[in-house]
Parts: sequence; C-alpha cells; structure tokens
Amino acid sequence: MTTAQTQELDVQPTPLALLLLGREADPRSERGVECPGDLPSPSDPDLVERARAAKEKLGDKVFVLGHHYQRDEVIQFADVTGDSFKLARDAAARPQAEYIVFCGVHFMAESADILTGDDQKVVLPDLAAGCSMADMATAEQVAECWDVLTEAGIAEQVVPVSYMNSSADIKAFTGKHGGTICTSSNARRALDWAFEQGEPSATKVLFLPDQHLGRNTAVRDMGMSLEDCVVYNPHKPNGGLTADELRAAKMILWRGHCSVHGRFSLDSVNDVRERIPGVNVLVHPECRHEVVAAADYVGSTEYIIKTLEAAPSGSKWAIGTELNLVRRLANRFASEGKEIVFLDKTVCFCSTMNRIDLPHLVWALESLAEGALVNRIEVDKETEAFAKLALERMLALP
Repeated sequence: MTTAQTQELDVQPTPLALLLLGREADPRSERGVECPGDLPSPSDPDLVERARAAKEKLGDKVFVLGHHYQRDEVIQFADVTGDSFKLARDAAARPQAEYIVFCGVHFMAESADILTGDDQKVVLPDLAAGCSMADMATAEQVAECWDVLTEAGIAEQVVPVSYMNSSADIKAFTGKHGGTICTSSNARRALDWAFEQGEPSATKVLFLPDQHLGRNTAVRDMGMSLEDCVVYNPHKPNGGLTADELRAAKMILWRGHCSVHGRFSLDSVNDVRERIPGVNVLVHPECRHEVVAAADYVGSTEYIIKTLEAAPSGSKWAIGTELNLVRRLANRFASEGKEIVFLDKTVCFCSTMNRIDLPHLVWALESLAEGALVNRIEVDKETEAFAKLALERMLALP
C-alpha cells in the first residue's frame, strides 16, 4: 500500500510498521549502539595497535573473553576462547582481574557477572549485542506459563531446565522452581537429573528457551518419541495447548530457537551430500530435528572442534553452525588436508554476536585504561542468588 493510499483511507502507520520499514528507530532495542564517547572508525588503520596498547596498559587488571562465534579481528585479543559457560567459568577463575571484557552477547556477560566476585566488573563492548533466542522467553511470559501449568494441575510435577542461552531472569526462575541450567554438551545429564527429582513416570520437564535442543536431546539421546513433546507458544492463550495435552506430555518445549541454527534445513543436508561425495555432516543440536536426524555427527561447539581435530587428513566435512567459527576451522585445518565447508549455501553470521567489532572493543579497552568504567553488566542481587543456585545445580551434575 502506498503512502497516498494510506492517507486516502485515513490510516496512520503504526510505530511497529514504521520500524519495520526502517523509517523509525526503537530506542530500547538500539541501546548501546551509540557509545557515550568517541568510537574509532572501522577503517582506522591503527585499531589493532590501539587495542594492544590499551590491553598492555591494563595488564592483569583486564581479562578478555572471546566466544567462538566472534570475528577474527576480535578473537585475536581474547585471553581465552570458548563457549558461553566455559568463558563464564574462566572469568570466575581469575579473581585478580578487576575487569572482565566479554566479547559475546548479553546473557553471557550476565552469567559471568553471576559467577564472578562482587569486586569484579563485567563489561560488554556493545550493549546491543543480544541474543534472539534468549529474548524469546521473558520473565513475564514464563511466569504466565507457570500459571497455566498450575491451572492444569501439573506444576508440582514439572522441573524447569533452562539452556545456558537464556537471560538472568529465566535462570533465576529456574533456580527458584527447583530446576537446573544446561549447556548443549550436558543437556542429557541435566534432563536425566530432572526426571530423577520425582516419580519418573509422572515428572515432566519445562525446557527453556530452545525447543530444538530440548527435542533433540529427549528424542535422539534419551529415546523418547516426538509425541512425548509438546510446544508451548507464549503468544497463544494457554500456550496453544489444552490441559490434557500438557498432562500427557513429558517434555514441554518453549517455542524458541536460534536464528542461526534454525536456518539449516534437510535440503541443506541433501544438497551438500550431492555436491561433495563422501562428506561428513556435523551439526549443532540447536538445529531442527530433521536436520539432526539426517546428520552424521551432532554435538556442541566444543564437540565440533574436537571432532575436527581428530578427523583424518583428506576427510570432508560440512558444518552446521555459525559461519565465523566454520571459516576459522576451515583455515586452521586446511594445512592438514581437511576440507571444511559451511552446511548451507547461504552465508549465516550471528548478527548480534557480530556487533562486537574492533571499534567497540578498542573503545571499551581505552575507556577502562583511562579509568572510565563503561557498559557494565550487573545483575541485581536477588536475581543473581536464584540464578546462581540453578547454575550450581548444573555444576553438581555427575
């Protein structure tokens, strides 16, 4: 519909419509894009040297964490690299570091703040580096879901298990309701633990916020059926489910997903097998169930790296995970004669993870070096206490 037609009908575009058309901005979603200081130009030829100088000036006062999905230009300055939970634990193991600069996304920085000491300060170079999956489950929506489970008469039988890729609020909800956190590498252990908390035949799990990891773990790893799983949609009344459907389910999956891993399809798998005879398909468990079922290997980011490290020379691999990591692995193992390609033909970076670029990192490091604390991530004490309880339950898993 044209603007003229809109005016003829006396219809005014809504703020959401204008936002989608790119003609307005949402200041809440744009927080952190404009730094309260001078951000170096992306074309600044001195950026690398400036980052090195600021980091050297800070010395042991700063500890830089780099998630596997970060750009190479950022990863080069990381003291350690890893997945979200490994990095949070590494930060906790460095009590002498006054500043923890987390090159990742918001929920990761929150977890680092929860696990580090009160005197340590966690910094996220760009506050707009969020996570679409984590944002798919808000505290209000999950509280409403619990009310629905209570009305169905099953809340006492439900153990929440929340993926590490969730906000501090969701982790706190999980801790308050007797649940635990999981990563993609220990989801099976977390679910085993959850079903042991009550009568196995009656106990149910509310899995937040990634439906695919929950479904793949339950069906592929634990032998449940797809019929044992229902999907709770927070945008529908009662989650789009009847009380009978909730009572019959073993796994109540939150309707959330990773925008990167959710792009991979069965067609992607079939296409790469046709293009590259003898290829091994290795995917992350955040992928859709049909993709995981068709793959040769399935595992966490750390599993993907270790599998490629152990792979024989001459082997061919199609990897279903974030492109920055796949490209880095392809370059790393090329000299060993391992052919590594991205599973899909479509380039797929994690857009929010890529907000942490070299200009933002330089700005954060230089600010800290000058004594200015910027972009601190700080979880309130009550939320921290319950979230930490859920994380500690995960750490205690056998």
